[in-house]
Amino acid sequence: MSSENLPPQKKQGMPQVTKELGVLEPMDTEVANFNSNMRVTDAVCPVLPPNQLPQNMEVNKPFDVSETLSDSLGSGKTGSSEAFAEECVSRSSGVLEHLFTNIEDPRKVEIRNELRLLSNASMIRCLPWKILLVFPRPESRSAMGMFLQCNAESPSTTWTCYARANLELVSQNKRVNNKKLRIRHTFAHKENDWGYQTFIPYNDLFNPENGYVVNNTIHARITVDADAPHGAEWDSKRFTGFVGLKNQGATCYLNSVLQALYCTNCLRSAVFRMPTESDDSLTSVPLALQRTFYELQTSAHAVCTEKLTRSFGWATWDSFMQHDAQELCRVLLDNIENKMKGTAVEDIIPNLFSGRMVSYIKCTQVSYESKREENFYDIQLKVNGNKDIHAAFKEYIQVEMLANDNKYDAGKYGLQEAEKGVKFIKFPPVLYLQLMRFQYDFHSNTNVKINDRFEFPYDLDLKDYVLDPAEAQYTDYFLHAVLVHSGDHHGGHYVVYINPLGDNDWYQFDDDVVSRCSPKDAIEMNYGNSEDPDIRAFTNAYMLVYIAKNAKEEVLRPVTEQDIPASLCSRFLEEQNVDEQKQKFKDSAHEFLTVNVLLEEDFNGYEVGLPLCEIFTGMYMFSPSNLLFCLATTVFQT
Repeated sequence: MSSENLPPQKKQGMPQVTKELGVLEPMDTEVANFNSNMRVTDAVCPVLPPNQLPQNMEVNKPFDVSETLSDSLGSGKTGSSEAFAEECVSRSSGVLEHLFTNIEDPRKVEIRNELRLLSNASMIRCLPWKILLVFPRPESRSAMGMFLQCNAESPSTTWTCYARANLELVSQNKRVNNKKLRIRHTFAHKENDWGYQTFIPYNDLFNPENGYVVNNTIHARITVDADAPHGAEWDSKRFTGFVGLKNQGATCYLNSVLQALYCTNCLRSAVFRMPTESDDSLTSVPLALQRTFYELQTSAHAVCTEKLTRSFGWATWDSFMQHDAQELCRVLLDNIENKMKGTAVEDIIPNLFSGRMVSYIKCTQVSYESKREENFYDIQLKVNGNKDIHAAFKEYIQVEMLANDNKYDAGKYGLQEAEKGVKFIKFPPVLYLQLMRFQYDFHSNTNVKINDRFEFPYDLDLKDYVLDPAEAQYTDYFLHAVLVHSGDHHGGHYVVYINPLGDNDWYQFDDDVVSRCSPKDAIEMNYGNSEDPDIRAFTNAYMLVYIAKNAKEEVLRPVTEQDIPASLCSRFLEEQNVDEQKQKFKDSAHEFLTVNVLLEEDFNGYEVGLPLCEIFTGMYMFSPSNLLFCLATTVFQT
């Protein structure tokens, strides 16, 4: 079977490197054509000119990534070299390029064990990535293996990093195509390499006409696109300016909604101005939201949401249940809106999120029409049967004919044929669109998830769906946030992609990890089911947030620490100090524990069933920290 037909395989039982490695000395630079949306500093990597070998190659001399990239960008680079190098190692994409030298045909030389050749490391997402070539003994497997390896330099053994990669063996014969295969894998402590054991048969590899081995040299290339790692050394604040939210257990849906609301700067500013001086710290939802937003803005580390969920009245087990994200968003906004009544920020919620529509029934044969205007805070769009957002909007406002057995009762006019529909009077500055991914299926008598492909644009023009475009203030929008679900109706994982400044510069918020990402990762990769192998079939958008272009400056106005009331800052700082003292006391409590050892003879003369606290009255011990330890158990006769 050819290597193209084999699935990616993990190597097993490989010995250590047994041969000197040749190291590619950078000769030229070019922007990698891996992702058209990639930022320049993410894409510039040392590469060889196509089908050309270096003239002066030095062995085992690594090159400095920051120096190479700095030289390639010339004097146009701004900022310190340290900051630039830091940006390079935290990049989401890159190209690993390596020349392996002293390559000999294993069929012509005697080798005791399979040979492993490893390239130098390239830093992507602050993790070291390497190319691994494996040459087994011919009698074992007559083909070269090629793998992508990632060994996180972390004391944690629970780290993970999802990556997509193109593995490529470069032909040095211009008339022969490069050998290419793709992989997708979640790298981890025990799954730190992935690729193909039979990447290319020896017959093809060492055929001189193919040009894969020239002068005992192999040119290998791997293009990597990786998510930010979990459980490894990743400083979200340092690399993005944002911090994540800790997951209490299946609360990533909550984290996604909170980050989207937090990055709606106008709302965040109004939340800080809510009067909560007399609110209870344990039960007030508005105060808890203020605290969460304050910590997201000022903390250097991921923020805990336990106090917020406690204010909801959730029991411990409740925080492990999947709640509906749209319902949660509505509950939060309702709490905020009620708290803002009678204050200077009373109209913020409706002014930001509320649109208006009219439902109508109009008779076609008589002059009779029924109308009802109402506000909306989000719009539910049907995914099933619609290819994109415009098709869904057209279906939403499609006129339904009431005729035959379904005629409309028009009062004194009797049963009449009529047109039934809805029209949008105005859209809000911040438009929430819920994509109906979860529906009840009558055939299976259960809820199912619709993973169909559903496209949505970055720029959205809605003037065709409003009653009077000339009167509508907001019709031209840009995409601000994409809330994504991975999994099925039984459960899964939620993340949110946010475009904080409205400049198409995207970030992925995945619980406690925040990282930069490309527009393609945020938008196209979340359309849903696709023939593209890089798109995960069960990962797709379920809620979109659009902001009107003519409201961008107001909605996304920067919020500084000076915008937070001093009284609120003092309250939260005092709470933090108390929490820190409690934690210190908890951490040192073991130093003050008193242990009483009870011998069998100590129980002589006592009845079965008496509590120990009655038996050993007077033995209660106070620690230096004034903690009372009481052993509340029962004596049983054996």
